[in-house]
Amino acid sequence: MTTNAKLVAVTIDCLEPKKLAEFYAQITGFNVDYAEDEYAGIGDGNTTIFFQRVADRKAPSWPGPDKMFHLDFRVDDLATAVDEYLALGATKPDFQPGGDNWVTMADPEGNLFDVLPPRS
Repeated sequence: MTTNAKLVAVTIDCLEPKKLAEFYAQITGFNVDYAEDEYAGIGDGNTTIFFQRVADRKAPSWPGPDKMFHLDFRVDDLATAVDEYLALGATKPDFQPGGDNWVTMADPEGNLFDVLPPRS
Protein backbone atom coordinates (compact mmCIF):
# COMPACT_ATOMS: atom_id res chain seq x y z
CA MET A 1 0.00 0.00 0.00
CA THR A 2 1.24 3.50 -0.84
CA THR A 3 1.00 6.31 1.70
CA ASN A 4 -1.56 8.81 0.43
CA ALA A 5 -0.42 12.42 0.34
CA LYS A 6 -2.67 15.46 0.60
CA LEU A 7 -1.92 18.23 -1.88
CA VAL A 8 -1.70 21.48 0.08
CA ALA A 9 -0.36 23.93 -2.49
CA VAL A 10 0.94 24.52 -5.98
CA THR A 11 3.96 26.78 -6.57
CA ILE A 12 4.37 28.62 -9.86
CA ASP A 13 7.78 29.92 -10.93
CA CYS A 14 7.51 33.46 -12.28
CA LEU A 15 9.25 36.79 -12.75
CA GLU A 16 7.00 38.95 -10.54
CA PRO A 17 5.38 37.01 -7.68
CA LYS A 18 3.39 39.92 -6.22
CA LYS A 19 1.95 40.88 -9.61
CA LEU A 20 0.97 37.32 -10.48
CA ALA A 21 -0.51 36.76 -7.00
CA GLU A 22 -2.71 39.82 -7.48
CA PHE A 23 -3.86 38.59 -10.90
CA TYR A 24 -4.83 35.13 -9.65
CA ALA A 25 -6.39 36.55 -6.47
CA GLN A 26 -8.69 38.63 -8.66
CA ILE A 27 -9.80 35.73 -10.85
CA THR A 28 -10.20 33.22 -7.99
CA GLY A 29 -11.45 35.47 -5.20
CA PHE A 30 -8.64 34.10 -2.99
CA ASN A 31 -6.95 36.32 -0.41
CA VAL A 32 -3.38 37.47 -0.90
CA ASP A 33 -1.88 35.89 2.21
CA TYR A 34 1.75 36.83 1.59
CA ALA A 35 3.39 39.14 -0.95
CA GLU A 36 7.09 39.90 -1.22
CA ASP A 37 9.35 40.49 -4.21
CA GLU A 38 10.69 36.91 -4.10
CA TYR A 39 7.61 34.97 -2.99
CA ALA A 40 3.85 35.46 -2.74
CA GLY A 41 0.87 33.31 -1.88
CA ILE A 42 -2.90 33.33 -2.22
CA GLY A 43 -5.49 31.03 -0.74
CA ASP A 44 -8.99 30.40 0.51
CA GLY A 45 -8.18 28.36 3.61
CA ASN A 46 -8.21 25.07 1.69
CA THR A 47 -6.29 25.70 -1.51
CA THR A 48 -3.06 27.69 -1.80
CA ILE A 49 -1.14 28.90 -4.83
CA PHE A 50 2.38 30.20 -4.25
CA PHE A 51 4.42 32.27 -6.70
CA GLN A 52 8.21 32.04 -6.56
CA ARG A 53 10.57 34.43 -8.33
CA VAL A 54 12.87 32.82 -10.88
CA ALA A 55 14.86 35.53 -12.62
CA ASP A 56 15.39 33.74 -15.94
CA ARG A 57 11.89 32.23 -16.19
CA LYS A 58 10.52 32.16 -19.73
CA ALA A 59 6.92 31.56 -20.67
CA PRO A 60 6.19 28.39 -22.65
CA SER A 61 5.47 28.60 -26.34
CA TRP A 62 1.91 27.68 -27.27
CA PRO A 63 1.16 25.41 -28.85
CA GLY A 64 4.37 23.64 -28.06
CA PRO A 65 6.02 20.90 -26.05
CA ASP A 66 7.56 23.13 -23.36
CA LYS A 67 4.26 23.70 -21.49
CA MET A 68 4.80 21.96 -18.15
CA PHE A 69 1.46 22.58 -16.45
CA HIS A 70 -1.73 24.55 -16.64
CA LEU A 71 -4.51 25.37 -14.19
CA ASP A 72 -8.22 24.82 -14.88
CA PHE A 73 -10.87 27.18 -13.53
CA ARG A 74 -14.63 26.58 -13.76
CA VAL A 75 -16.79 29.71 -14.04
CA ASP A 76 -20.51 30.50 -14.13
CA ASP A 77 -20.37 32.49 -17.39
CA LEU A 78 -17.54 31.60 -19.78
CA ALA A 79 -17.79 34.63 -22.11
CA THR A 80 -17.98 37.13 -19.24
CA ALA A 81 -15.05 35.51 -17.43
CA VAL A 82 -12.88 35.58 -20.56
CA ASP A 83 -13.64 39.28 -21.09
CA GLU A 84 -12.87 40.09 -17.44
CA TYR A 85 -9.59 38.14 -17.46
CA LEU A 86 -8.51 39.88 -20.66
CA ALA A 87 -9.17 43.23 -18.93
CA LEU A 88 -6.96 42.09 -16.03
CA GLY A 89 -4.02 41.43 -18.36
CA ALA A 90 -4.53 37.86 -19.57
CA THR A 91 -4.29 37.01 -23.25
CA LYS A 92 -6.18 34.55 -25.41
CA PRO A 93 -3.90 32.57 -27.74
CA ASP A 94 -5.07 31.94 -31.30
CA PHE A 95 -4.72 28.16 -30.83
CA GLN A 96 -7.78 26.98 -28.92
CA PRO A 97 -7.85 23.17 -28.58
CA GLY A 98 -11.06 23.12 -26.53
CA GLY A 99 -13.46 24.28 -29.20
CA ASP A 100 -16.63 25.37 -27.38
CA ASN A 101 -15.75 23.23 -24.33
CA TRP A 102 -13.21 25.62 -22.75
CA VAL A 103 -11.01 28.63 -23.46
CA THR A 104 -7.24 28.49 -23.11
CA MET A 105 -5.74 31.74 -21.81
CA ALA A 106 -2.34 32.97 -20.68
CA ASP A 107 -1.73 34.97 -17.51
CA PRO A 108 0.29 38.22 -17.65
CA GLU A 109 3.55 36.21 -17.66
CA GLY A 110 2.40 33.73 -20.31
CA ASN A 111 1.52 30.77 -18.06
CA LEU A 112 -1.43 28.92 -19.55
CA PHE A 113 -4.73 28.27 -17.85
CA ASP A 114 -8.09 27.00 -19.05
CA VAL A 115 -11.46 28.54 -18.29
CA LEU A 116 -14.31 26.05 -18.25
CA PRO A 117 -18.06 26.65 -18.30
CA PRO A 118 -20.41 25.29 -15.64
CA ARG A 119 -21.03 21.56 -15.67
CA SER A 120 -24.20 20.71 -17.49
